[in-house]
Amino acid sequence: MGTPPRHHTIGYIELAAADLTAAKAFYSAAFGWAFNDYGPAYAGIVSPDGTGEVGGLNGAAEAAVGGSPLVLLCSDDLDASVAAVAGAGGTITAGPYDYPGGRRFHFADPSGNGLGVYQPS
Repeated sequence: MGTPPRHHTIGYIELAAADLTAAKAFYSAAFGWAFNDYGPAYAGIVSPDGTGEVGGLNGAAEAAVGGSPLVLLCSDDLDASVAAVAGAGGTITAGPYDYPGGRRFHFADPSGNGLGVYQPS
């Protein structure tokens, strides 16, 4: 991923992992994926070219409940993105909050799909 994601495009996908160790073993064996570990509940999926990440495995209890992927859009201005989502009829479900790579928030679209938006630091 040599080129950074553009504003409001898909930049990262998180997969729920009820058992992070088993998920890493599966994806490593099946597809040759490598990971960056960020503690006992999260591992970033290293991009194929070895520069950056394309997604992550989220073993946090709240993420593993639904088992659905979380699509994350990139933003150049997180606060403006929050306002745009709310103004368009979305429901902010978490944040904005800081995380080790920047700031992000989660929302539900009018159909109930859960997504997130992040702004790298």
